[in-house]
Amino acid sequence: MSMRNRFRYRPGVHLLKPCLAVAALMFAAATAHAELDGHGPDAWQVTDIAPADVLNVRMGPGSNYPVIETFPHNERGLQQITCVPFYTAAHYTAMTQAQINALPPRWCLMRNASMSKAGWVAQRYITPDDTAKAPAAPEEQAAHPDTSNQMIAEAENLVRDLYDRHARSEQGQGQDPLQSRLAGDYFTSDIVAQLQAGGFGAHPLYGTQDFDGRVTRIAADSDQPMMRGMITINVDFTNFGQSQRAVHLLRVDTTAANRRLRIFRVEHDGWSYP
Repeated sequence: MSMRNRFRYRPGVHLLKPCLAVAALMFAAATAHAELDGHGPDAWQVTDIAPADVLNVRMGPGSNYPVIETFPHNERGLQQITCVPFYTAAHYTAMTQAQINALPPRWCLMRNASMSKAGWVAQRYITPDDTAKAPAAPEEQAAHPDTSNQMIAEAENLVRDLYDRHARSEQGQGQDPLQSRLAGDYFTSDIVAQLQAGGFGAHPLYGTQDFDGRVTRIAADSDQPMMRGMITINVDFTNFGQSQRAVHLLRVDTTAANRRLRIFRVEHDGWSYP
């Protein structure tokens, strides 16, 4: 497959500051081993809070921020959006124990299952919710390989169609699926809202402002195409002669009526959207 495209991305919004691009645009794990979202727990629960007490949910990552919500002591099914300070597994293993000990306490941006509450909580008060059922557990995938293969194929076709439609829009053939009503055909509802609001400085699909290259391959990840209901689709492309990869993570969008597979994150080298 080969799709050639050339553009200079100008979304009409301000560029994110580097520190915010790292802290606010990437999901991080809340465990000591820094598992990334999608490869870690699907849900979290409140822990170490007395039955008569609640967990304070703050406006920002620190006790100096005002309390805006509370979670009950036994809240389950929480979704993790991001954590700070941010680090990947590679960052974590490269640090010395002294550097790890010097890190400030970790705070995580969480929202409840109904998405009616969201805010920052101290990481020490949340743990993986092992009772929450993932969309498709590994053993379920093994028991139903045809269903898993069908979902992986559907994910590949979705990502392939996204890039093809975007390339055609750059040539004046149709609407841009990132900045039109078509976004809902490819992305989860919360990502659609962010795309419409803007606020990103580099192109979500190519991870750059200037692009002159072509897509060379779109395929499911060869090592782990599907894990706990999350499907990984790799998009390999060249940009100014350099080989690059965008990793697309897809899940069933449980907030949508049709519950179809949708992209909830695109990872690039050093950052991700959203």
